[in-house]
Amino acid sequence: MIKNIKGISDIINKYETFILDQWGVMHDGKVGYNHAIESVKLLKKYKKNIIIISNSSKRKNSSINRLPILGFDKNMFIKVVTSGEMIWQKIFLFLDDYGKDLKNCFHIYNYAKDDGLEFREGLNNINFVDEVDKADFILACTPYDNSKPIDYIPLLKSSLEKNLIMFCANPDFETIENNNNKNLFCMGTIADLYEKMGGKVIILGKPSIEIYKEATKSLNLDLSKIVAIGDSLYHDIQGAINFGIDSVLITSGIHKDIFLEKNLSWEDKLKSKNLLNITPTYICENFSI
Repeated sequence: MIKNIKGISDIINKYETFILDQWGVMHDGKVGYNHAIESVKLLKKYKKNIIIISNSSKRKNSSINRLPILGFDKNMFIKVVTSGEMIWQKIFLFLDDYGKDLKNCFHIYNYAKDDGLEFREGLNNINFVDEVDKADFILACTPYDNSKPIDYIPLLKSSLEKNLIMFCANPDFETIENNNNKNLFCMGTIADLYEKMGGKVIILGKPSIEIYKEATKSLNLDLSKIVAIGDSLYHDIQGAINFGIDSVLITSGIHKDIFLEKNLSWEDKLKSKNLLNITPTYICENFSI
C-alpha cells in the first residue's frame, strides 16, 4: 500500500540514511529549491546520514563544488556519487575487463558546454577520435545541442556494425529544462535505443545497484533504515527496489504530467505508462519539510 506523505517530517524518525536525487528533487539545474534546502537542514539537525546519488554525467567533485552555488552546504552530505564518476573510474581502472584493445574512444557530448572536455581529464589511457569508424568503444555523456533521438540512428547503426561497447555516463531518460519546465531527453534514451538495436551498454548509475553499493559502503548497512528520494520511477524508485530499500517518489518532477489528473487512482495513472511494477513506498509532491 503506497502512503501519501506531506513531507519528510512524516518519516524522519523511521530512517537513519536519506539518499537524495538532485534534478527535480533538490534543484532545477540552476537554483536550489527553498523547500529542499530547508529539508536538508532538518535532516542534518536530526543527525541523519545524507547521501546524494545522481545520474549526472559530471564527475563527483564537479557536483560537490556546485552545491554551494545551488544554495546547499556541501558539508551536510556524507557522500556524493554520480553515474559519471562511476563510469570515469571504470574506464580509468578497468577498461581492459571489457576488451584488451579498447584504446580509441568516440565521445558523445554537448560541444556547447565544457562538461564533456572536463570529463576527459585524467583519462590519459585512451585516445579520443572524431569519427566512430575509428573508435573501439563509445563514451556517451550528454546529447548534442539541439538534437533529437532519431538523429543518432546513423551513428548507432555504424557502432552496431563495429560491435562497439557504449559506456553511458548518464542513464536518465529525461530531465526537466529549467527555462520552460519541459522534459528533455538525456543520454539514457540513446543508450536504451542502442541496446534495443542489439548494442552492448554499460550503465553503473541508477537503477544499477552498483552506485548504491558505492554510496553506502562506509555505513553499517541496515537496509530497513535507508530511504531513497527521487522523481524518476525508472531510475530512483526502480533503483531503490533493486537495492532493497524504501523510496519516496516526488510527484512534481519528471512524472508531473501523470499526477495532474487528480481524480485518477495510482493504478490508473501508471497503467498507460506500463509502470505498474515500479511501486514507491511513499509519494510526496515535493522534497519538503
